[in-house]
Amino acid sequence: MQQIEPRIVTSFPRKVREIEHLWVPMPDGTRLSARVWRPEDAETDPVPAILEYIPYRKRDGSRTRDDSMHGWWAGHGYASIRLDIRGTGESEGEITDEYTRQELEDGRDAIAWIAAQPWCTGKVGMTGISWGGFNGLQVAAMRPPALKAIITHCSTDDRYADDVHFMGGAIPLDNWFWGAGFFQFMARPGDPAIQGEGWRKTWMDRLEGWEPVASTIWLQHQRRDAYWKHGSVCENHDDIACAVFAVGGWEDGYSNAVPRLLMNLKGPRKGLVGPWGHKYPHIGIPGPAIGWMQESLRWWDRWLKGIDNGIMGEPMYRVWMREPSVPDAMLKMTEGRWVDEASWPSVRIGERSWALLAEGNAPRTVKPRQSVGVTAGNWCPYGLGGSSPDLAVDQSEDDGRSLAFESDALDDRFEFLGQPVVKFSLSVDRPQGFIAVRLVDVAPDGTAVRVTYQILNLTHRNDHEHIEDMPVDKPVAIDVRLNDMAWSFPAGHRIRVSVSTAYWPVIWPSPEAVTLTIHACELVLPARSPRPDDGGDPFEAPEMAPLSPCTEIEPPRSARTVTRDLVTGEWITDQIEEHGVWRFEAIDLVCSEGVTVQYRIKDDDPLSAVARWQLHSSRKREGWDIEVKSSYTVRSTRYHFLVDAEMQAWDEGKQIFRRTWNHKVPRDGV
Repeated sequence: MQQIEPRIVTSFPRKVREIEHLWVPMPDGTRLSARVWRPEDAETDPVPAILEYIPYRKRDGSRTRDDSMHGWWAGHGYASIRLDIRGTGESEGEITDEYTRQELEDGRDAIAWIAAQPWCTGKVGMTGISWGGFNGLQVAAMRPPALKAIITHCSTDDRYADDVHFMGGAIPLDNWFWGAGFFQFMARPGDPAIQGEGWRKTWMDRLEGWEPVASTIWLQHQRRDAYWKHGSVCENHDDIACAVFAVGGWEDGYSNAVPRLLMNLKGPRKGLVGPWGHKYPHIGIPGPAIGWMQESLRWWDRWLKGIDNGIMGEPMYRVWMREPSVPDAMLKMTEGRWVDEASWPSVRIGERSWALLAEGNAPRTVKPRQSVGVTAGNWCPYGLGGSSPDLAVDQSEDDGRSLAFESDALDDRFEFLGQPVVKFSLSVDRPQGFIAVRLVDVAPDGTAVRVTYQILNLTHRNDHEHIEDMPVDKPVAIDVRLNDMAWSFPAGHRIRVSVSTAYWPVIWPSPEAVTLTIHACELVLPARSPRPDDGGDPFEAPEMAPLSPCTEIEPPRSARTVTRDLVTGEWITDQIEEHGVWRFEAIDLVCSEGVTVQYRIKDDDPLSAVARWQLHSSRKREGWDIEVKSSYTVRSTRYHFLVDAEMQAWDEGKQIFRRTWNHKVPRDGV
């Protein structure tokens, strides 16, 4: 099977007018900046609207992608709006955090404004990936009258238990990777071509008011408190009444929310999970990509135009049933087939269990090794053009330094769909610690592919809000629910469960090295039998509208290397994500972006962990030349996190801003 590149469509049922900039006024007088694509005749023949509401700079950040999607919807009879959040891009005001009440109220007010425009029928949909998927759910929970449907991609309904900030009560390093990126992205100025002569003052106000929120806010809330409950629509799924299409990818960090939304929402809903990372399905990597623009159009036509096209008569939940393949950090294509469930949870899903270590057998103990996790890839693979080495590779190295429990070779193919559960009786020699639990497919030749995994902070074993130390050296019964997955184990393969007390650099290590003993281990998988109607290709081939004209000046480059110093015992992971240099022809703007990352740790010392991110970006045209650089460094002691941040900015080659932050934040069972 080969990946199919999207076909570029240039002819549409309706001619499109693109509006480079439009002010959307808020009730308090603040103006938000939008790009708009809509049919040329929408003033006389109004259309429904589709809103994407994110902070990633519609002028020069997400521009290429925006044209390819919003232009496509507009050509099929929609007004498509890319709106920058308050305080980002050219939008006025200031941003202070993710998903603030102000942000959500602005989203609600923007929908009301859009619905009242003469070119709109009064019906609005909302869409987005990641941030835009999050706030789509959150705004939908506010029930704006004009909002009839949303499509939420790669998002979550639970900001604590299932987001980048925490995983099983432990902190993923992606929390700080994203925190460093957020710190950098939001410090950039708006374009003077839109903001006018006052752009420098607006920029300085933005720089002087900006804080590294990963330490000033996020790290101040290490339990699931009111801060994380805000914006977590799982607090009351019934708040959402409009139609919801939830979309994700098995390699993404957010696949669990899709089946959870299907299970808990009461209104019209559908779910789709493909093999992809953090990408839209029509450009999904690893593939196969699908004709998502056509599928999304069917959704919008049903809920915004009232066309009975049969989409709601189709199965509620459609997923890609993965087959094992040779693990590859840059995997471009997977093997498998599409399978459907009429509803979710499905009455056709059974259960099968394996007693991998029965009670009464000799317990097994593993000593702590802080570098376990070097084969794990990133918490959230982005699949950046298929050139980013961020996926998990062969697990043999990590499994060899962990406790590993295996089934016998399977006599017959076995498939599952849903959340695996691993039931343990375990003990640890410290009151605080983590376990990383992985489900692995082991081929007859020994190739070990990670199927799914989960982290558990053992002090969070009962509750993310009211934590409790572990009894030392006393067995405790603990069930660990792994991330949702759909997987086929071929006959002859073995099923492995691997367990360690570290998973670096996926999660930040525990305050002390922890020795783990497993007294019993049982694996329970949600069994799904193959059916005659499985497979086939339910989607059209990928297509999209033309990209924004862009000239590559310097190509992007990515790298990820892991080295081990045999003298000091230190493991060093270096990652490079240089996005290159390019020019947007339509606005005569030269852009560059990039980040370098380094993670360091010694195998015998969790307090040796150091993570550092360095980011840069620049924007240049005749009469405008700005650059922003930032860095973010995290260390820890047994009792505190130590976070150092720096921001620098230049205008026409002259440094105009520099500020450093040094934060010491107490650890709270993390």
